[in-house]
Amino acid sequence: QVQLEESGGGLAQAGGSLRLSCTASGRSFSTYALGWFRQVPGKEREFVAAITPSGETTVYGESVKGQFTIPKDNRKSKLYLKMNSLKREDAGVYYCAADPSGIIVEGEIGYESWGQGTQVADSS
Repeated sequence: QVQLEESGGGLAQAGGSLRLSCTASGRSFSTYALGWFRQVPGKEREFVAAITPSGETTVYGESVKGQFTIPKDNRKSKLYLKMNSLKREDAGVYYCAADPSGIIVEGEIGYESWGQGTQVADSS
């Protein structure tokens, strides 16, 4: 099983950018489908983005399409979330997750490993 740790959260300035990182340890990072999710108090966790093991295919939640990207670096066992044109509603706790099946879906099904989360706070 892979262990995940997020970093890079902070204050989200309206219109600004942030890059979140997810560092993986353990075996076979390059065989996992990886995803980002976010949660705000009082709401269910929301799918943000996912990427296949090879990095060739990505999917995005409707609320972040054209705004976020999800690159990965298999050599460094790192997953990223590049967040541009930040809005107040982008604030929340962001989690990375890994699915050993390698199949990406727009939801939590299949994700077996989760990080502890990193906070993106509204600066306004």
